[in-house]
Amino acid sequence: MELELGAGRELVRITFSSVPSRGQGVDILTRDAIEFLALLVRRFSRRRDELLHRRALRQRDIDSGVLPDFLPETNWIREGGWRIWPTPPDLQDRIVEITGPSGDAKMMINALNSGASTYMADFEDSQSPTWRQTIQGQANLRDAIEGAIEYVSPEGKTYSLNDKVATVIVRPRGWHLLEKHVLLDGEPVSAALFDFAIVIFNNFERLLHKGTAPYFYLPKMESHLEARLWNDVFTVAEEKLGIPRGTIKATVLIETIPAAFEMDEILYELREHSSGLNCGRWDYIFSFIKEFSHDSRFILPDRGAVTMDRAFLAAYANLLIKTCHRRGAHAIGGMSAYIPIKNDEKANSLAFEKVRADKEREVLLGHDGTWVAHPGLVQLAREVFDAHMKGPNQVGKKNDELKITSSDLLRVPEGAITESGVRTNLSVGIQYIDAWLGGKGAVPIRNLMEDTATAEICRAQVWQWVRHGAVMSDGRRVTAELVRSLMGDELHRLEGRAGASNRDVAARLFEGLTLSDKFEEFLTGVAYEELLRIEKSGEDRT
Repeated sequence: MELELGAGRELVRITFSSVPSRGQGVDILTRDAIEFLALLVRRFSRRRDELLHRRALRQRDIDSGVLPDFLPETNWIREGGWRIWPTPPDLQDRIVEITGPSGDAKMMINALNSGASTYMADFEDSQSPTWRQTIQGQANLRDAIEGAIEYVSPEGKTYSLNDKVATVIVRPRGWHLLEKHVLLDGEPVSAALFDFAIVIFNNFERLLHKGTAPYFYLPKMESHLEARLWNDVFTVAEEKLGIPRGTIKATVLIETIPAAFEMDEILYELREHSSGLNCGRWDYIFSFIKEFSHDSRFILPDRGAVTMDRAFLAAYANLLIKTCHRRGAHAIGGMSAYIPIKNDEKANSLAFEKVRADKEREVLLGHDGTWVAHPGLVQLAREVFDAHMKGPNQVGKKNDELKITSSDLLRVPEGAITESGVRTNLSVGIQYIDAWLGGKGAVPIRNLMEDTATAEICRAQVWQWVRHGAVMSDGRRVTAELVRSLMGDELHRLEGRAGASNRDVAARLFEGLTLSDKFEEFLTGVAYEELLRIEKSGEDRT
């Protein structure tokens, strides 16, 4: 499908590789919505490209041995007494936030009905970016905001919304991703701008009518300049749509090492639109490996030994809370990967105790709320926070005497690298990519909820260990030969399991990501091309 908008020098030609079906919500991509998207893409794409180039230059410096540090030129921001604009009433209580893929109507309904304070409708790490999922997610979100979303299971059970539901927050994709199903003058558009533009254009009026507003979670940023770009996008959107200034609110996921050194600056750039920061722990661990992938001083142990109460992760969480509360912002905790386990009471009890301990650590540290991945964990998380936090948040709890240095943010935790750890990374990574290529972005594997971030850890750790010949606890080195041998074992163990339509492709991609000389910045950048090919082959068959 191709549309021409405007005339003369202002002519905009937008091409869609596939038209959404009526069942997916053909009225999502209206002409007016597309014009609004085109306006944002035209206005901000060049700045986005420049900021991504700055990322590459900074990574080159880190690869040469220049370690991240607090920026001297923005010290005036860190030392200033400013605060963010007031937080709206329906974002004051964020004790329990539940997340899930926007393209799954049943999961969305269950999350909204779960008793959580807020629900993050995700277009990013927990969703595979197929065109069907992306458009279905937009349609689901529109219907949920209207209060009209419904799902009927194959068995005939109907799911619909309760009278009281969680406040909706939307996570668009990061600045680094493209939406290749949509071309503006022959070039793919920014996935972040696509998700944001279509969401806000289709829903802002209904949200304001209901007494809430467009709220967003912003992922994967690496600098305050990227936050400034988002702030400018919000300002233009408010101007063009007639929304009062500062109505749009955004919580930033601090999930990259460079962003951890610029938390004050990120809040400052977004101060009129900010609603806090979140500890995006899994992406943060991945970023630690990625940023220092070429430096043998920063080799991490098995994923299970990299916990939030130790080394660089503990420092990061403490600094985030201190920064947020000083600026009047919410500090939201992260996601425990444990989920309820059916048909195994002992394992289920252990999982709940792990989650309870994680949430107790967060609330006692000073967090104002936390994330869960399953409705069955909402009550547990709420009970823990209610027991230790009297009120909807603890933004007033200051810790100004706490000092976190750059060395604290770079401290590597002690721990072993084991054959079991290597095998787990191989098995989980391959299974996740297989599921992602099949259209699923949030996948329970080995009783843990895995998403793109945890899969990134799997492949990044293996690459790092092979690159530096890391020594395992039994004295052997991690080599390409060992990885190939163990990968063969793990693939044999996975034989015959249901739902493995793309396992061979996933194994090939994972091997390339872990054993190539080049460290790929994001696995989704490589796997997205394969996803497009699979989508195209499916369309050709139909």
